Amino acid sequence: MSNPVPPRQTPDQPWRSEGAPPPPPERTKMPGGWGRLALTALVVYLLTNIVLGFFNEGDEPTVAYTEFSKQVTSNNVSKIYSKGDAIQGELKKEQPVPDGEKDQKYTKFLTQRPAFADDKLWDELTEDGVTVTAKPVVEERSFLANLLLSLAPMLLLVALWVVIARRMSRGLGGGGMGGLGRKAPPKPVEVTADKRTTFEDVAGIDEVEGELEEVVGFLKNPDAYRRLGARMPGGVLLAGPPGTGKTLLARAVAGEAGVPFFSASASEFIEMIVGVGAGRVRELFAEARKVAPAIIFIDEIDTIGRARGGGAGMGGHDEREQTLNQILTEMDGFSGSEGVVVIAATNRVDVLDPALTRPGRFDRVVTVSPPDRGGREAILRIHTRSIPLAADVDLAQVARTTPGMTGADLANLANEAALLAVKRKQDAVTQTDLSDALEKVQLGAERPLVMPEEERRRTAYHESGHALLGMLQPGADPVRKITIVPRGRALGVTLSTPDADKYAYTEAYLRGRIIGALGGMAAEQVVFDVVTTGAENDLEQVTNLARGMVGRWGMSERVGRLTAIPSDAQQAYGLSAAPATLDAVDSEMRRIVDECYAEAIRLLEANRPRLDALSRALLENETLEEAAAYRAAGIPRLSKPDA
Repeated sequence: MSNPVPPRQTPDQPWRSEGAPPPPPERTKMPGGWGRLALTALVVYLLTNIVLGFFNEGDEPTVAYTEFSKQVTSNNVSKIYSKGDAIQGELKKEQPVPDGEKDQKYTKFLTQRPAFADDKLWDELTEDGVTVTAKPVVEERSFLANLLLSLAPMLLLVALWVVIARRMSRGLGGGGMGGLGRKAPPKPVEVTADKRTTFEDVAGIDEVEGELEEVVGFLKNPDAYRRLGARMPGGVLLAGPPGTGKTLLARAVAGEAGVPFFSASASEFIEMIVGVGAGRVRELFAEARKVAPAIIFIDEIDTIGRARGGGAGMGGHDEREQTLNQILTEMDGFSGSEGVVVIAATNRVDVLDPALTRPGRFDRVVTVSPPDRGGREAILRIHTRSIPLAADVDLAQVARTTPGMTGADLANLANEAALLAVKRKQDAVTQTDLSDALEKVQLGAERPLVMPEEERRRTAYHESGHALLGMLQPGADPVRKITIVPRGRALGVTLSTPDADKYAYTEAYLRGRIIGALGGMAAEQVVFDVVTTGAENDLEQVTNLARGMVGRWGMSERVGRLTAIPSDAQQAYGLSAAPATLDAVDSEMRRIVDECYAEAIRLLEANRPRLDALSRALLENETLEEAAAYRAAGIPRLSKPDA
């Protein structure tokens, strides 16, 4: 199995990297700077002192000397302390504060003896037995205690500030606006040589490997190219359907060359704030230059690389366009000595901006197609390296029955077979497991649906109609399996696949496909004289085939040899042809389909005994394999599978 894509170090980092040395640790930078921290600490210190002073002063009230004399006369003073003319004291019984708030009382107090007082205070105190102490009645905190209390909030603030700063530097890269600004440099994943993906992990696309060997050679030995004045392409664009191995190819190039590999999806550069994507692109290219030679891989580049000028951005300067402009600028800045190669992948090369594909940028477009039969077998061998296989497993046979499948489809097939083997408590994967897994992938999972007998009989005739017409049509794809067991959304399925891969289709073959697709509806018409909704998916296939024949492939004399309907289904028909041409396309589509339906009815009526025999066998067995299906219909195979 191929190696997994390396993870990101932080959730917001828009790229992954492998094989690059880790960057030196960065010093944590306080947001706002240390000056702001010092100013904040000073303000906190002053406010704390003010608050503490307020509470210290509010412990005992200051009363008039007259009030004090009154309490001495009333023998209500227990002890006093005097320093100069200032007197601290404590009452035996609490008294209401003079001129104070209602219900406010005091026990300890402060007062000031006037210098002109000529009373006999000492005699009264001695007579009443008041204790005159040598220590203050109210003990005040020392300067050190006050200092520690005032510094405590400031120290807590500093500690909190440092924690927040470190967390921001790790998680948000020190950027402002909630991490939408500049991101921290990536922390590449250390990957040892034996874990790198190489061309040994890639199969089925040998011609593409040959084109990318030049990139590997340039990264390994750039001097050999410079001596002859050769310049490496500024970028390589991998174009092909999903699942064909474009990302795996890019990683294999980096692994073969032994250089750092930075990968990112184009959509991960886009943010709500305009300018963020361009900044991320600058950082990614800067990091790649630091560890050059290196490879930058951008997946799904059509997300930001679509042709400019037709979008709904703000005056043509939205975030997507700014990000694309930055990529174009960075690629223009490359020279042959930098040793940085940009590889991008897309399955919509037709919508890319011309500035991306011009010479000097992505000036080499490599098409990655689904593998042929030999390639599928090689891919299956790679994806079953870690799966124990039984002696009866024939991967060549599996590859022969999987035309059109991509590498991702085959990897999923091998995994589904392994899951079935585990479910069946087997020690190895058998050929039956692979066949059942293929049925599940191509036809869908079985549904435990109990159909009425009449519905079941009509489904058997529907599938028999498909199969019989496929058997009778010269050059049609052989019937591999017929089943009336509900799978996925279908009540029954007929599976037909070619013996060999096809790359071009004749008009006769396409008409045969249409006749076979209409066989289910025609069988219901011939036998039951009804039309049901079971032909919905069949009619979709018929419509697409007829539209392609007339509007795209020039198989209609009336429309002529022109493309009247675009291949891009998202484009409106009216933008590519005149209304009269579209009316002609519609008329020709109906003519072809009507002719094919009439032929399907004729063939089924002429072969009604075969149709009945095939339906009976299907009702008895529910599922018929290839040999049993042809035997039940009494029709020999018109073509034989390749050896």
